[in-house]
Amino acid sequence: MSSGLAAYAVPHVAHVVEAASSSPWAFFSYFLDNRARTLDWFWAHTWLSVVPVLVGLLLALPLGWLSRRYGFVYPPMMSITGVLYTVPSIALFVLIPPLLGLDPLSPLQVPIALSLYSTALLVRVVADGLAAVPQDTIQAATAVGFRPVNRFFKVELPIAVPVITAGLRVAIVANVSIVAVAGTIGMTNLGLLFDEGFKLSVDTPYYPPIVLGIVLCVLLALVLDAVVLVLDRALTPWRRAVER
Repeated sequence: MSSGLAAYAVPHVAHVVEAASSSPWAFFSYFLDNRARTLDWFWAHTWLSVVPVLVGLLLALPLGWLSRRYGFVYPPMMSITGVLYTVPSIALFVLIPPLLGLDPLSPLQVPIALSLYSTALLVRVVADGLAAVPQDTIQAATAVGFRPVNRFFKVELPIAVPVITAGLRVAIVANVSIVAVAGTIGMTNLGLLFDEGFKLSVDTPYYPPIVLGIVLCVLLALVLDAVVLVLDRALTPWRRAVER
């Protein structure tokens, strides 16, 4: 009888352990077991989330200025960037290599695609931010001797910073989400955790890597959003003086 009970107990315990390990709350133990690999994916995800936004901002500044400076440029520019942003990310990841003559598995396809997305989002933000600068301020800066380029960097752009950083917050959080999609085509990032969870869900759902991926993506988005907020406050000390 004892052997019969033992024979019953072993598979029962194994089933309990298996159920516990596949629980959504087991994501932390999964992280501890795969810490080195997960951290590599996390840093790759961070790089892919931040660098394309910076590149997009550098491209959006002159394009937004042109849209603001020449009124006839604004409508077509907004239409083109709007259409570009509606292209599904997975389709853009696949189309970039043949369009640019890159290898299908080139590591550049994802940053290029994300830079295009960021540019498309930020062009309108920059144009609208510059449009929010009061005309009286521009005229006063011109009257005291500011040349157009000097006026842009020392007067117009600093005043437009709050609007631009608000757009940056949207762009960088959106990138954190879009980067995960690149995991489906094998690119190194936190999206591989979702792919792994799907592959391990053979008979029953295997949640730990999926939940871990969600937690780390949310954490990364919150941290990057906080960094942009700190940057906004650092670049606009005049706003704090006005608040006082």
